[in-house]
Amino acid sequence: MSVIGHATAAAAACAGAGALCGAALPARARVVASGICTAGTGAAGLAAGTAALRGARWSVFLPGVLPPTGVHLAVDALSGLFMAVAGGVILPVAVYGIGYAAGHTGHGAASRTAQAVLPLFALTLLLVPAAASVCSFLLLWELMALTSLLLVLAGHRTGPPSARAAVRAAGLWYGVMTQLGFLLLLAGTALFAARAGGETFTALRDGAHQLPSAVRGTVFVLTAAAFAAKAGAVPLHPWLPRAHPEAPSHVSALMSTAMVNLGIYGLVRTGFDLLDGGPRWWWLGVLATGALSAAYGVLQAAMASDLKRLLAYSTSENLGLALIGVGAAGLFADTGGGAPAALALAAALLHLVNHAAFKSLLFCAAGSVLRATGLRDLDRMGGLRSRMPVTAGLFALAALGAAALPPGNGFLGEWLLLQSLIHGLAVPGLVTALVLPPAVAVIALSAGLAAAVFVKALGVAFFARPRGPRAAEARESPPAVLAGMGLLAALCAALALVPGVLGDGLSAAVAAAGLADGPPLTGGPLGVRLDRLATTLSPLWAVCALTACLVTAAALARLAARRRRRRNAHLWDCGGGAPTPRMAYTATSFAEPLQRVFDRVLVPEQDVRVTAAPESAYLVERVRFRRRVPDRIEHRLYRPLLEAVSALGHASRRLATGSVHLYLGYGFCGLVALLLVLAVRP
Repeated sequence: MSVIGHATAAAAACAGAGALCGAALPARARVVASGICTAGTGAAGLAAGTAALRGARWSVFLPGVLPPTGVHLAVDALSGLFMAVAGGVILPVAVYGIGYAAGHTGHGAASRTAQAVLPLFALTLLLVPAAASVCSFLLLWELMALTSLLLVLAGHRTGPPSARAAVRAAGLWYGVMTQLGFLLLLAGTALFAARAGGETFTALRDGAHQLPSAVRGTVFVLTAAAFAAKAGAVPLHPWLPRAHPEAPSHVSALMSTAMVNLGIYGLVRTGFDLLDGGPRWWWLGVLATGALSAAYGVLQAAMASDLKRLLAYSTSENLGLALIGVGAAGLFADTGGGAPAALALAAALLHLVNHAAFKSLLFCAAGSVLRATGLRDLDRMGGLRSRMPVTAGLFALAALGAAALPPGNGFLGEWLLLQSLIHGLAVPGLVTALVLPPAVAVIALSAGLAAAVFVKALGVAFFARPRGPRAAEARESPPAVLAGMGLLAALCAALALVPGVLGDGLSAAVAAAGLADGPPLTGGPLGVRLDRLATTLSPLWAVCALTACLVTAAALARLAARRRRRRNAHLWDCGGGAPTPRMAYTATSFAEPLQRVFDRVLVPEQDVRVTAAPESAYLVERVRFRRRVPDRIEHRLYRPLLEAVSALGHASRRLATGSVHLYLGYGFCGLVALLLVLAVRP
């Protein structure tokens, strides 16, 4: 057995041991034991993925696990990339989870169910990319959905009634959207397997070329919709800003990075590898969905005042950027641009790697704030920089990556994506000339708004004055929480300073996906080189130059200050006295100028209630102003749909009269209809 096989077996053993410990041990012991086993699962997955990126291959057939088809597992470079990303996130998040759940007993993150399910969820994140047959993939995909749903519902018995209701609503939305996506995936893969003559991925590759174009298009549309829903792409995103805030923070970190990444994996595996590419309308749809997700997601994040909801919408934005890269890669490949196609796909995969690092750190930092203050509302925070300095510094590091500013680790992926689109303009064709400039504009818009989003989150939560006793009395998180976040911060720093270590692995993953027109990029210890474009980027040198400039500027300022005579005096305050927290910007007021710019897109709701004094209607006792920005797509698309389903459910009650004879008649009519369909079927 190869290194990948041994590592995969070790991951399964650690997950099984963690599930047993979580279900059987007492509260404090199960948190530690389950966390250690989950960390072991992540470490084993990281080892397996790294070995695959270095060229190792592994496959196994387990006939007795899932009769009659058995379980087929195979790992190549593309699978290995997603396994390595998942394992690299699971390991520090599991360490973080030990400290996060410590001190909680009974329900919530430390409950038996949550601690038993967490290592199993981690294992599914590693095995989904390794599935090599339709049945194996569907089984692991559904296990991933079920375990994550149980973790989202972990807090359904804790907190006030409003919080419990929010958790149940989030679980309902997530469960329904997940199952609808699974039905689409089941229909698409079943049609593919039936027409290709086999359910293993090898049989699908061999039979894809004999499929009619209509069948290929149907398979792609069904599976792409299912994968886009898992990735949180607009308009299939409503579950994401609900489930992520209500889940325990370490679970949110795994869901928002390792799990949503698998939506992109499924799309790349199906569209490029199994179907061997397709016509340009496939990829135009993917690119348009990515652009819509990126723009709409970052706008909603800019308006959000709930910290974890803000991060959830940011996930939709970043996965939208990855979809732009995937769509551009398919478009270039269809029009004969092999080199730009490989570069665009490499950029999308690199952005997923960087997003997994900084977004998991952001969710963990948000969980640290939530653990210390009990707050998610930015408008009620403030002053946490002095109360929680380590958390503040780590949040700032991750925010730098999320804002795609150098030297943050999110910068390189977006820079590479822009490079692929700009140089893709050289690919002949009217479609590329019309589509690529708006795509570049969307990336630029999302980058600018992302900077505003995280300036708001960082400034209001950490640098403003405390707006309540909870924020003023916050305490830094325990060592295990800080250790987990420190590991994630080290990962972000490594990806930002020496991204060249990923160069060969990304090229191998792109080749495994079927775009093997030479390596799109090569890596070195100090930078990344785009061989086809004769372009090199060395973030480490840029950081050194930036640091030297800052040190020089600080030294000159300090030297100049010594030569001047300083005098302390009170600033003129216009007679208003010392400023209070009520005078500072809140998250809502910070976003108000952006809201005015995008009013026609966001369509905010405004409510003003004036309460008159009892003595006279001309005297005002209280004025209440409320302005909120709802999810317009949810209100315009899903609310009418839910109302129609509810009306249909109420109307269908008339069919259930309680008569056994009527029910037998229903069965007879259904049987006759089925026989007629079978009789007329060619």
